[in-house]
Amino acid sequence: MFSDRTNWKLARNRFTQALDEVRAAGAVILDLTISNPTRVGLHYDQQAILGALASARALDYDPQSKGLREARDAVAKYYREQHRVRSIDAEQIVLTTSTSEGYSYVFRLLCNPGDELLVPKPSYPLFEFLADLQDVKLIPYPLLYDHGWQMDFPSLERALAPRTRGVVVVHPNNPTGSYVQARELELLNAFCRKHGLALIVDEVFLDYTHYGQPRPSFAANPDVLTFTLSGLSKVSALPQMKVAWVVTSGPPAEAAAAIARLEVIADTYLSMNAPIQWATPVLLKQRQSIQEQLLGRVRGNLGELDRQLAAQKSCQRLHVEGGWYAVLRVPVTRSDEDLAIKLLREKLVLVHPGHFYDFPSDGYLVLSLITPEAEFAEGMRRTLDIL
Repeated sequence: MFSDRTNWKLARNRFTQALDEVRAAGAVILDLTISNPTRVGLHYDQQAILGALASARALDYDPQSKGLREARDAVAKYYREQHRVRSIDAEQIVLTTSTSEGYSYVFRLLCNPGDELLVPKPSYPLFEFLADLQDVKLIPYPLLYDHGWQMDFPSLERALAPRTRGVVVVHPNNPTGSYVQARELELLNAFCRKHGLALIVDEVFLDYTHYGQPRPSFAANPDVLTFTLSGLSKVSALPQMKVAWVVTSGPPAEAAAAIARLEVIADTYLSMNAPIQWATPVLLKQRQSIQEQLLGRVRGNLGELDRQLAAQKSCQRLHVEGGWYAVLRVPVTRSDEDLAIKLLREKLVLVHPGHFYDFPSDGYLVLSLITPEAEFAEGMRRTLDIL
């Protein structure tokens, strides 16, 4: 009755079952996995946000396949102001309701059923479901850790096949927090040029660099056909507003052909609603106060984590440059899932086991750095007490 592309294992795993049982018992859990910025105690400008949704212009239906020009202009302004992408133009931008939808558009644009994309590992598990739904096959390439994370370019070459259509890059990666370095960008462009591949770049955490040094965006990458994805979910910490975008860049002829086809895909769905598009300029401005709050939270929790780790020798934090997460390397005395369940049942602390993000072996826990400070500090004390 159902398509093969939806043949997922829908049974709840042991970790999820344990979480359900602990919650059902009424226990207060310290959640060190939280990723929802609207529930971590940030201060939002409610008047500005809600007021922006009340534009009378939303009563008029003006279907524009790429999204309303005023909203796309606001996105282009964001890149010019925040990332010094001077050459960007609203015509390069297609608005979507989410980065997931943006991925779907790009996967459909580039791939026939059964074609392949190279994706980083470890990384966020979303790609697998998106690829299944678009009939695309994912081939992983590893990120290697040696005093920081690096792309493994020999593995990229080995993963290449006749049906490879592009390379997915997460900048910075989730959960490793590693940015693509300048030399890696050169090698990526050379690799894609040589093999006729596109670059698909997820930049949702781009603004959250931990050390104050802005990192360049791929949105102006001129060397190869490049699709840069981001959105309000992280930029302004407004995931409920459902505004995202795809920026297309690269050699002019290739970019123009891609934009024309993306416009048809977007026109087929017309998924963006008018009130949120008219509100986009105001919602993008919210990043100025929200990002400051989040970066303060992230840096504070990172400092607290390092202070607690300094008092012991069994665990270490892996180097992280940006984003909202930290990776903890822990002794391998049991599987990561068993360890996470033990922490949940015995210490009422919720962490993610590394296998959720396709770490190659046991010995990794992933922690959210946007957890409220007091909760994070107590959760880490309990975690290190067991470790």
